[in-house]
Formats: sequence, C-alpha cells, structure tokens
Amino acid sequence: MIADFEDFCLHLYVLVDDLWARLGDRYRRPGPAPACSDSELITLVLAGECRGWDQETDLVAAWQAYRALFPVRPERSRFNRRRRNLMYAINDLRRVALTLLDLAQDRQCAIASLPVPVMHFHLVPSSPSVGTWQAAGAAFGKVPTKKQTIFGYKLHLLVTLGGVILDFVLAPANAHDLTVGAGLLAAHRDLVALGDKAYRSAAVAAALQAEAAVTLVTVPRGDERTQLPPAVVRQHAHWREIVETVNGQLGEQFHLEANHAKTFWGLCAPVQQADGPYALRLSQPAVGPAQQPPDQGAGLRQLAQGPTSDRDG
Repeated sequence: MIADFEDFCLHLYVLVDDLWARLGDRYRRPGPAPACSDSELITLVLAGECRGWDQETDLVAAWQAYRALFPVRPERSRFNRRRRNLMYAINDLRRVALTLLDLAQDRQCAIASLPVPVMHFHLVPSSPSVGTWQAAGAAFGKVPTKKQTIFGYKLHLLVTLGGVILDFVLAPANAHDLTVGAGLLAAHRDLVALGDKAYRSAAVAAALQAEAAVTLVTVPRGDERTQLPPAVVRQHAHWREIVETVNGQLGEQFHLEANHAKTFWGLCAPVQQADGPYALRLSQPAVGPAQQPPDQGAGLRQLAQGPTSDRDG
C-alpha cells in the first residue's frame, strides 16, 4: 500500500527497474556504469513530474530533501543532459507498460488535442528565439475551444475510454486536427475512436475504415441535414469527457500549457515525461481482479451507423 511520497517513489522505482531490464541494452553507453543508474534517474524524473517539479532547477533542488531515497544524484547540468538523452527511453518504457495493462487493450478510444504554446503570445513579435522555434516547426494556430491564438504546437492524444493514453503526437499548432488525427489513428488497427467536429470527414472516416479497420465516430455539424437523436449526442459528449479530463490533468498537473522549454528538444523531454507516468502509475499491482471499462460497443455502433456527412472538415 502506498501511504506517502517515499512509498510512491519506492514503488515507482521497482516498476521502472523491472521494465528497464527489458530495454536497458538498447540504451547502454560505453564506459563504466554511472553511480546514479538510468533506472534511478528515470524514477527521479517521473516522480518529479508527478509532484509538479517541472523546471530542472526546482526538480534538482527538491530532491535534496530525499537523500535517503536517492543518495547519489548527478549535478544539475549532467542531470538535465542525461534526462534529455533518455526521453525516448521513457517513451519506450511507457509502451512496454501499456502491453502489460488490461486497461490499455480497450479498443474504444477518444481523440483530441491540447495546446502547447512555447511562449506568451504578446512576446512573440520581439522574441529573438522565434526563428529557432519556427525552424523546429512551431507555428501560430487557433484554439477554438479557448478562443485564443497560440504560438507553438498541439499535443494530439489517443485515449481509451478507461483513461489510458495509447498514443500521442506533437504537431505544429497550425496543423489541422483532422489531418494529424488521421495519421495518428492510421498507426493503429481495430479501433472505435470518438472525435469532435474537427474530425468530421466522410472521406477520412472511409479511408480509416478500409485501411486500418478504424471506425471514426463524430457527431454531425449543426448545419447538416440529418442529425443523430439528442440522447445519442449526449452519450457521445459524455464519453468524450474522458479525454478532456486527461487533457486537463496534463495541462494542470504537468503544466504542459505553461512549459519553460527554451528549445524544441527541451520541450520534447517534458512531453514524454508527462505521458510516461500515466502508464506507469496504472501498472501498479491491483487488489483483486483487473477492472475493465464497461463495453460501450452497442452505443458506439449506434453512433457509427448514424448519418455521415459528405463534407470534409
């Protein structure tokens, strides 16, 4: 039973170390093994993200109070360099953890995007780093749900109806949700995916169904001739609240919408770290049988069999 932060760190370290045994050879470096192992450093990073220590100076300083847990820690610059070098390893750990999760086998999902600005909008015209960010793909883009324009990226998430992040992609903020979402969904098979009106396209839905057996379910726009029953529309909105909740947690707990990255690679590291704890924290041993989300197949099929617009969004 996890009673406090020390217990959480111990539990997280055991999970990471067990999973790292499957991956460590891929990331083995020449020379002697570091005093602070990769498993320990990844645990420091993930536990720090869960506590909201998202700036490297805060992260390194905060761990000073927990010397008994991790007596050997790299100094700040070496810590940050190793953290960035291991960002792909953290994502690989997430993928391995997903293969062990019953909840991650749910084929009922929702897709949505989360804005990830790289600087405050009013600072963009005078910032000397704009060119560097633009070279890394950052762009101006609108966020209709918040009625704002950002400079940066959007994080597109594929989340099961049980709340597990299956996959994600970071794309320029001006990339259309439908285009990025179609590519994200095409990498999977045999899914039923709920999307909002930004993902409404008969052509894209047909292509995904034919090529990947992915059923993209959206609600008709208000100006379309044929509409779904109100009860079905409400059920669709209810299920999509799950991915919006995950978005909210990534924004509020992991501060992805207020990151402090100075470079694209500095941004990629916290994105990988924020998504990693979702899979690892769900990998803890369950008390009793594994809990599967209820099968919503009948309701999803009703949505999928509803009217499909011939208009592309």
